[in-house]
Amino acid sequence: MHQINLFLELTRLKRPIGYMLLFWPCSWGLTLAYDFNSNLTLYFFYLLLFFLGSVLMRSAGCIINDIVDKEFDKKVSRTKNRPIASGKISILLGLICAALLCFLALIVLINFNKLTIILAFCSMPLAFTYPYMKRFTYWPQLFLGITFNYGLILGWTSIENEINIIPIILYFGAIFWTLGYDTIYGYQDITDDEIIGVKSTSIKFKDSPKKLLFTCYLITILSYLALDQFMNFNFLFYIGAVLMIIHLFFYQLKSFDPKNINNCLKIFKSNNSFGLLVLIFIFLGKINL
Repeated sequence: MHQINLFLELTRLKRPIGYMLLFWPCSWGLTLAYDFNSNLTLYFFYLLLFFLGSVLMRSAGCIINDIVDKEFDKKVSRTKNRPIASGKISILLGLICAALLCFLALIVLINFNKLTIILAFCSMPLAFTYPYMKRFTYWPQLFLGITFNYGLILGWTSIENEINIIPIILYFGAIFWTLGYDTIYGYQDITDDEIIGVKSTSIKFKDSPKKLLFTCYLITILSYLALDQFMNFNFLFYIGAVLMIIHLFFYQLKSFDPKNINNCLKIFKSNNSFGLLVLIFIFLGKINL
């Protein structure tokens, strides 16, 4: 049981918010592309595959992140007890676990069409170079947004077998959604990060975080609304936009307190509900009423 608990801690499987935030964009792209007048079996099968892929790749990414950030994690109160930083799990064992998880993710991936498989492989450099970004730029959260929402494109191509402007529009907005929520998340470690020299948008915008968040979330909302120029959505799609505005601006932005760690974590976790909200209203917006 001790070894199992170490593995769960290493892969963050006890903290579903990480892999759910990776999964939601996949589900958005899939739902945008899918023709719900056809058999739903393939839709739910692909939804399951994207969920499994999100869990596996996020778990592997956590291990790589912990290996790369081992020395940093030792100096941060929130992360100093992670298995690799604390020496409970060796780097070699961590690499073996990450390789196994990637192999399982490959088994999931080969169920999709050729274009989706190729695009997924193209995302690997993004996934495994992200941990280094905080050393060189104050915008690692932007890089995370590009990486974490890549599944939206894969969800689309798994059905359409091509890329066009529709998924790109929502992908652009999703990048800024991630930039916003991960900036909020970064305020948990801002004191330690400044001491050890780690860069982030939380540090760069520490004097005016709400301006950044307002800009990010406005872009997210506008990209969602722009989808209607290409999709024949019904009025339910716009109810989704109203609920998105309420959540992002009247809950997250209004209640955000950068000095309150518990508040930052609570707001960050609320993005799981936001991801589900967007999925529901993309689905409802496609219904022929």
